[in-house]
Amino acid sequence: MATKASTVKALKPGHYVIIEDEPCKVLSISLSKPGKHGSTKARVDAVGIFDNKKRNLLKPADSAVQVPIIEKKKAQVISVSGAYVQLMDMEEYNTFDASIPEEMKGKLESGQEINYWKIGEKVLVKES
Repeated sequence: MATKASTVKALKPGHYVIIEDEPCKVLSISLSKPGKHGSTKARVDAVGIFDNKKRNLLKPADSAVQVPIIEKKKAQVISVSGAYVQLMDMEEYNTFDASIPEEMKGKLESGQEINYWKIGEKVLVKES
């Protein structure tokens, strides 16, 4: 998975971060006051992009974290079968399978153009 380095204090709600080797969307960040012998701590609450599992990160605010590089692309739906959809990338013309998110079940049809995010080897279908 392609990532770049950032600091915890640079994250904001809506940004993305890698927690437990899983890309997550940041829901909230809270900073504690620095103590007499310690630095400011940051608590990051996030939810996994692919599994919707809540995760927490507690680190010093100046420490480094990994941020995923998300490729946003367009694809055409080739076929829909059960919980999976076969897509063709509109730029590279390669085909691949992806799981259909709950909010899009029943809305996808063959020939329809959609947006998708590619994060490493995983694909996330987004609304068009």
